[in-house]
Amino acid sequence: MASPFPGSATSRAGSGSTVERVGAHPVHAYRQVHFAPPPGSTRILLVRHGESEPAVDGRSFALLDGQGDPGLAPEGRTQALRVCDRLAREQIDAIYVTTLRRTAQTAAPLARSLSLVPVVEADLREVFVGEWEGGALRKKIVERDPIAVRMLAEQRWDVIPGAEAQTAFSARVRRGVERIAAAHADQQVALFTHGGVIGEILAQAVGSEPFAFAQSDNASISLAVITPGRWVLRRFNDVAHLDGEAAPAARPAP
Repeated sequence: MASPFPGSATSRAGSGSTVERVGAHPVHAYRQVHFAPPPGSTRILLVRHGESEPAVDGRSFALLDGQGDPGLAPEGRTQALRVCDRLAREQIDAIYVTTLRRTAQTAAPLARSLSLVPVVEADLREVFVGEWEGGALRKKIVERDPIAVRMLAEQRWDVIPGAEAQTAFSARVRRGVERIAAAHADQQVALFTHGGVIGEILAQAVGSEPFAFAQSDNASISLAVITPGRWVLRRFNDVAHLDGEAAPAARPAP
């Protein structure tokens, strides 16, 4: 009988059961079901960019199409080397980045190692936070600005003045993921993107609260398996390649 779980194999051997003997009597022994990506699906390794430059009072990040576009901090460059060294051991069929340079800088070591040219997917750039672009978002969260408190409580980016509507953000992220999946059936790709985008992808995959996965670490790896009818979360915030790295000071989600 086919597995009742979409995207699952019936067993490692494919049969789901074996025949064993109890005394003189044959009995069926049933193994646990093991996941296998369904035919035509796409495995997307979601890699958050390395740590970016700090925001400094009185100075905005450079903007690209209105969005803050900091480069990687020195710590972020080290994280990029570590995550790319790990990914270089996997089968990667394509590399995707966003329009914002911290993703391309994080992906660069992997692109060199695998001789792949990263593809830019603009729809998977970070959420636009309106008047809090350029680094202000970080300060507002740390200072517990009332709007930041409301944003976290309501789990909506668009309580920030001028920010992207939540429905628009969700829709464009879905478009970007579906575009990648359509181009890479039965393949695995590495997508270097942003914390807000990873959180949105995984929230859509499991139907969770919007900010349930919004706190992925810099240079972490998550994994989603994408099919036309279903997105499956297989891994979240894997940072084994960063073991031993000093953790940054704790901060409120996201």
